[in-house]
Amino acid sequence: MTASTNTGTESVRTSYKVRASELVGRNWLNTGGKQLSLEDFRGKITILDFWTFCCINCLHVLDELRPLEAKYSDVLVTVGVHSPKFEYEADPVALAAAVERYEIQHPVLDDPELVTWQAYAARAWPTLVVVDPEGYIVAHLSGEGHASGLESLVEELIAEHDAKGTLHRGTGPYVAPPAREGDLRFPGKAVALENGNFLVGDSGHHRIVELGNDLSTVVRTFGSGTKGFADGDADTAQFNEPQGLALLPADRAAALGYHAVIADTVNHRLRGLNLDTGVVTTLAGNGIQRLLDAEQARSEVGEDNEEAWLSDLGNDPLNTSLSSPWDVLWSPKTDSVIIAMAGTHQIFAFNPQTSALSVFAGTGLEGLTDGAASESWFAQSSGLALDKAENIWVADSETSALRRLVLAEDGSVANVETAIGAGLFDFGFRDGAADAARLQHPLGVAALPDGSIAIADTYNGAVRRYDPATATVSTLARGLNEPADVQLDTSVDGEPVLLVVETNSHQLVRLPLPAEALVVDEGASQTQRPKTKVTAGEHALTVRFSAPKGQKLDDRWGDPTQLKISSSPEELLLSGGGTSTGLTRTLELNPEVLEGVLHITARAAACDGEPGGEIPMHAACHLYQQDWGIPVVLDAEGESELVLDLRGLDT
Repeated sequence: MTASTNTGTESVRTSYKVRASELVGRNWLNTGGKQLSLEDFRGKITILDFWTFCCINCLHVLDELRPLEAKYSDVLVTVGVHSPKFEYEADPVALAAAVERYEIQHPVLDDPELVTWQAYAARAWPTLVVVDPEGYIVAHLSGEGHASGLESLVEELIAEHDAKGTLHRGTGPYVAPPAREGDLRFPGKAVALENGNFLVGDSGHHRIVELGNDLSTVVRTFGSGTKGFADGDADTAQFNEPQGLALLPADRAAALGYHAVIADTVNHRLRGLNLDTGVVTTLAGNGIQRLLDAEQARSEVGEDNEEAWLSDLGNDPLNTSLSSPWDVLWSPKTDSVIIAMAGTHQIFAFNPQTSALSVFAGTGLEGLTDGAASESWFAQSSGLALDKAENIWVADSETSALRRLVLAEDGSVANVETAIGAGLFDFGFRDGAADAARLQHPLGVAALPDGSIAIADTYNGAVRRYDPATATVSTLARGLNEPADVQLDTSVDGEPVLLVVETNSHQLVRLPLPAEALVVDEGASQTQRPKTKVTAGEHALTVRFSAPKGQKLDDRWGDPTQLKISSSPEELLLSGGGTSTGLTRTLELNPEVLEGVLHITARAAACDGEPGGEIPMHAACHLYQQDWGIPVVLDAEGESELVLDLRGLDT
């Protein structure tokens, strides 16, 4: 075994081994109550998956690993190490619900203090660490899209340790939890029907439910209830964790043959539902998660227009890759369905008449940046609402922010604005002036009759209110169990009320609009990740990347690697920011700024082919990408070099 460093073009190998650290945490889940240690995994190939349940990229990795877990079930064990980003995610009850909700079928270590996270030098969600049957670390990977490389590595390790006699075949320690009963299971979004009922994304049952106005009667269901993908009638169609729903105007529905558009989140597709016949069709998406096919992206836009990798969607919606569409909204001004594309941190638009897909706003980089649509940054946008002026409000969950897309007369985005929120690592429960107010991972948003905006403040268990007229924030309700959506409900007698989808209580509830909102201040927080001590002045940055076996760097159009670097505050970086090729950079840190966050995005494109050989004409190609937010604090005895792993191998 050897360790390797790779800067994107050269590999340097050394001869040391790194022993895996003990797995330390508060508790184990999915083990039938048994507490495990690293020794329990000796003889197996072990993938440590460092994740947090708010993170869309982490959810993608869960799905990427499922086929590997099934194929190599006798030799491979995945261990989820849950290292929370948000305060709420450290709640053991919330974690247990997330493990159930996402149907995780491997042991999970609850690591609320990030002890194991620090022991393995994780710096990003998700991070994957591969441990061989003898207990040595053989790979350290960040981000998603590593499934094919992991399969090659697992095959190598099987051959090596079979020959050595150190591979032990047999079942792993996973114990399935008891199944949950009930009409709804982790519902995500809802929309009101003209008949007074509600159409609900019953995500945990992988179906759509029409719920009666009493919020308890199941009138009818659409989808078989089995996770999968299939078009067809109400009994045979299949979904995979559907979330958002949007109803089309009656004239559009009559012409198109479907009434509702559904964000079929884990299938990475938009689906159409005819409420008269129950027939489900596919409107857009090929089921392949967007951003993993670098060759397709490059061929669409040419070698020099890198930004368009993320924005050019082609002309065939059924052959276009999407990424975790989370919410959808009909926008009359644009004559389109607006999509919160959580997986790419963008807002898309879909024109039902022409079937054209386009990027409506967002570069695809994760963060909080306002301005022009083509320059704005979002972070896992998960909720959409339309106000009276037909501007679009966005619950931008990973920045705990409320954003607004101000539309021009022609329906384009004139400007992106932030009403509440400060950045990727800032959250809390604070009312008052909007510039100091804090949310915690909001997933839903709705416009109220007085022009204010209601927010499903999910991880605070609350419904909040933003008043644009006074730029203030207040609280309408609290004590809820992961409210993921909020709507204004006018279907009952008397004054309108709030309809809230309470995901972790598996129900929809009505709440009165209070005459006076609460003013709460439980403080502002930041993600409690360990800060890296660094020296002021020059700082060397290296991102390690080694293409998987059977792949090579795609250098047909020049250097296939890239770094984008910025900082919060901007003054932290005196030089070294911006975008350029290569995976090494020299930064200059400002001695006058004592702490901040370095925002780093690394990309590398690799295609099937052997090192030294030509890439075959029709080779499959892959885009590897990871965003890091590295909290740093200046210290005279700190580090002067930062090394990150996009795909660092020790074999």
